[in-house]
Amino acid sequence: MVFDITQIKKIRKHLNLTQYEFAKYAQVSQSMIAKIESGKIDPTYSYVRKIEDALSIMTKQHEKKAKNIMTRKIISTRLNQNVSEIINLMNKKNISQLPVIEKGTVIGIVSESSILSKQIKDIKKSTAQDVMIDSPPIISKETGIEVIKQLLNYYSLILIKERGKLIGLITRSDLVKSLSV
Repeated sequence: MVFDITQIKKIRKHLNLTQYEFAKYAQVSQSMIAKIESGKIDPTYSYVRKIEDALSIMTKQHEKKAKNIMTRKIISTRLNQNVSEIINLMNKKNISQLPVIEKGTVIGIVSESSILSKQIKDIKKSTAQDVMIDSPPIISKETGIEVIKQLLNYYSLILIKERGKLIGLITRSDLVKSLSV
């Protein structure tokens, strides 16, 4: 894909950089950036490459990470908790899934779908252990939004751990909300 140099001002402003800051990072003069943005000059290919390379590096540095979009308040359940209690909790908190945690370790998740996979007559006497599904992927807080997006294509929930401790979770809803900001 060819870089559109006419978008440089819009991109630079999105990154909250002055012309001087951006020029320094791209290793070109501030006056060069000003002239390109105003349309007064058509830069050479080598300048366009420098600018494109700088933008590529800078946008990766500004990419949202798991720590920027995760939900920090984790509502969870225990292995032996009754499904009726879990359903009440899910309804009260307006959530559709929650991790099952035992002794600080995530061992699975209970979701609306996993509950409904049981016979209706068996749901009330079931526990989390009876309806839970496998644990979702666990990522670091520095994982980028593109990786998160790919994982959420296959999983409805992603967990975030730091130094062995669960610190947050991300759902599809969290990711979609983060795109509007």
